[in-house]
Amino acid sequence: MTDQPAPPPDFDFDEHRTRAVEAYQRVRPLYEDFAEVVRDILQEALRNASIKVASIEARAKTIDSFGAKAAEPTDDDPNQPKYPDPMMQITDLAAARVITFFLATISKVDSIIASQFTIRERTDKSALLLKEEKLGYHSVHYVVELRDNRTELPEYSRYRSLRAEIQLRTVLQHAWAEIEHDIQYKSLETIPVAVRRRFLALAGLLEIADREFQAVQVEDERLRQAARKSVRQGRLQEVEITRDALKAYLDHRLGPDGRITTSAYEFTARMLRHLGFTNFQQIDECLKPYNDDAVSRTLHGSRQGQLTRFEEILMAAMGRNFVDRHMWANTPWWRSWREGRLENMRTKGIKIGSYLPGPRETEAPNGSHESGSAE
Repeated sequence: MTDQPAPPPDFDFDEHRTRAVEAYQRVRPLYEDFAEVVRDILQEALRNASIKVASIEARAKTIDSFGAKAAEPTDDDPNQPKYPDPMMQITDLAAARVITFFLATISKVDSIIASQFTIRERTDKSALLLKEEKLGYHSVHYVVELRDNRTELPEYSRYRSLRAEIQLRTVLQHAWAEIEHDIQYKSLETIPVAVRRRFLALAGLLEIADREFQAVQVEDERLRQAARKSVRQGRLQEVEITRDALKAYLDHRLGPDGRITTSAYEFTARMLRHLGFTNFQQIDECLKPYNDDAVSRTLHGSRQGQLTRFEEILMAAMGRNFVDRHMWANTPWWRSWREGRLENMRTKGIKIGSYLPGPRETEAPNGSHESGSAE
């Protein structure tokens, strides 16, 4: 009888994991620092390129997570480790994640990553999932190293040859990824028939929502550009009152003022709508009789900021209508303060009008709304 060769001994996954964890524990502080460096490089590069993202996260892999991954078997042979050399083969010991608001931003961030790092691997999960007919979150994964010109600097030299993983996806793709961790279905074949249809519908809705958010952003930018163009060309009746359009109008009429914040323009646009204005033609008609510089110097002895000058000539043109229609009209201290400002204008020789926008405009005895410039 011919002796049969003895089967190979079972692989000792516990010992494999223990050795791997001991090796990782010694260098994990280095990977913690490396993850922060990768995040800082991304933040600075995106800020310099004026690319707005939802968030940038970074972390070093936890000891427990590393140990569990090091002990994973291969798909083909459960008696063999997936990572014979975990420290070299597990690439997300340091990792960063960039989450964008819109699909179009993905390509912009992709260019930033390519310019700032040496890319060793790039995997588009969207294309891969589609090809394999699997469910899962769509994202782009990179395995990167610092560029040589950076690691030549003393502060970066200790990170030479270290690799990090970067994930890039949208907010909605990230939501799917988080849900998937709980549901844990990877293939259509493993989903019960009762939930498969709803699962697919949900995946489709998220993809549609991502595209629609992108379409909204494109349309919003188109309208902003159209509004700025209409302001420059004097087609003011076509321009709705938004913070972006208000800035364009005031920059054109009163001169730019780089000190004004976006939130200040937003508040003023909301105030104008509350006062009854619907377009910039009405605003222009209201302000036409007034010289903002003359009014400002009469009241303060100097030229004030853009929004201060605008609000003062607006109040002069509308008179008590400004106070009565303002969103803070029912706030006693504010009303008393504004009435005092109107009286101060009268005292200093500034004519006070009674302009009302649109069809509600009232006329003075001479047939036009009562208003005037500084005397």
